[in-house]
Amino acid sequence: MSCGPDITSRTPYRNVVSLPQHLLLALNGPVLRVAVLLLFCFCMASCSARIPTWQSRTAPLVEALGKSEAPTLYPQEYQSVLEAFEHGEALYRVQEDQEKADEYFHLAFQKGNVLRAELNTVREQREAHEQRLAAERAAKLEEEQQLRREAETRLKQSHEVTRSDTARPTPKKQKDTPAALPTTYTVRRGETLPQISARVEVYNDSSLWPLIYRANRDQIRDPKRLWPGQVFAIPRNFSREEAVEARRYSNKNN
Repeated sequence: MSCGPDITSRTPYRNVVSLPQHLLLALNGPVLRVAVLLLFCFCMASCSARIPTWQSRTAPLVEALGKSEAPTLYPQEYQSVLEAFEHGEALYRVQEDQEKADEYFHLAFQKGNVLRAELNTVREQREAHEQRLAAERAAKLEEEQQLRREAETRLKQSHEVTRSDTARPTPKKQKDTPAALPTTYTVRRGETLPQISARVEVYNDSSLWPLIYRANRDQIRDPKRLWPGQVFAIPRNFSREEAVEARRYSNKNN
């Protein structure tokens, strides 16, 4: 089946082209052969199947999606894009339906663009999350470093104070002559042994009254009954064990 006019027939050529005689003579030879060849190529190109418009734009997009995270993150959406593209390829390669194939290529292109936008959104969210984590880690590290610097500063200041105190000459302490503690005490009206023992100039401790009682047994018949004017000896050189025993005795008899 011929796709164009039969350029080898002389009669159709004469019907189609009506040129002056001197031009027809000029077209004889090589010029005529070149013109016929160009016309033949033009007819063949017009009769051959054209490549679908959306195939060249969709194929790189589908390939890029296959190499991205689309099959993992959005397997169903990616499979839909792939099926639309493969259906278009089948219509174009097998059935040679260029118009229908272009519709599927266009559909695959639209789906692919939507999927690519979703992937870009996921990537941007991931990058923002990573930047936020990095900022939090940096802030925490800065805080730890600040605390460490403050601790080092305080430690350095403490060492400097210690060295300063060590280097400072210790002034000689003047010996204070302590006030002599009384060795006797005169009982006043209404006083008891715990009250006498609690006085500052005596023991400053009410639980040590048994020491006074034992040192003055010759004057004290009942430790709960004292007479004004009695003069009691106040023991000073007693041991720690005697003090413990006196407190124990005081606790039992209170």
